[in-house]
Amino acid sequence: MGELNDIMQGLESSLGPLSGVPVALDGGITNRNYRVTLGGGEYVVRRPGKDTELLGIDRETERLATDAAAGLGLAPTVAAVVGGCLVTRFVACRSLGAGEVADGVEEIARLLRAFHDSGAGLPRGFWVGDLLSAYAEIVARRGGALPSAYEAALGSASRIEAALSRDHVRPCHNDLLPGNIIRAEDSGRIMIVDWEYAGMGDPRFDLGNLSVNNDFDAEENERLLSAYHGQTPTDGQRAALKLMRVLSDAREAAWGMVQSVVSELDFDFKAYTREHFERLREAVAQPDFDEWLATARA
Repeated sequence: MGELNDIMQGLESSLGPLSGVPVALDGGITNRNYRVTLGGGEYVVRRPGKDTELLGIDRETERLATDAAAGLGLAPTVAAVVGGCLVTRFVACRSLGAGEVADGVEEIARLLRAFHDSGAGLPRGFWVGDLLSAYAEIVARRGGALPSAYEAALGSASRIEAALSRDHVRPCHNDLLPGNIIRAEDSGRIMIVDWEYAGMGDPRFDLGNLSVNNDFDAEENERLLSAYHGQTPTDGQRAALKLMRVLSDAREAAWGMVQSVVSELDFDFKAYTREHFERLREAVAQPDFDEWLATARA
């Protein structure tokens, strides 16, 4: 708790005296988050986990992305940064389950489109193929073994990124798990939190990441694409979404492998990795996979 006390003291000079004690918030599998009261205001302090820079996280990019999203009204306001910790205004809310995310898919699609079109310039890029190569090196340096599924994931990611051009680079969230989508209690608005993997990349990855992480079915995918594009989606857009679902699983599996060798959090990262490698394998094995590549490329 010594480090946390130092962080609180650093915040008191700008946000006011601490009242009570920090309360740990559940749910994170990368960082530790605390709800605190300073100067009569309530805040959330994100305390980075161990070696999170190895995961491709850049804290300045996270701050800039959160600030840009807050300016659009779709994320909590940034209050301070101290000791590498991002501090945001506390929003009374609840996270959405995967089914509730599907129910609000049109609203979420419009929020993502607003952020993608915001013009926010982020200093960090986000490309899954690059991440997979970097993650493999980290695991090897830490004495971990790469399974054959990792090489298969690298190959699949390479084929997908070759089919999808990098012509439309936009600021993206890149981590649309159910726990990162909340509904504010006062306004009822959906908001998006946890922008630590934000970067300049392909906005279609956000759509695929949202879809696969929240178990969207074909009808929900159609609603997502229609709301995002403002019209009936094309076959190319449908194919790109399916490919980005696969690319998302490649990223999640590789991320889990890195976390299994660097994280100090009590979480079964090996099981998480196996789950995503298996879902990736099943998707690539589908007879339609090559057709998705061809359709998206066209």
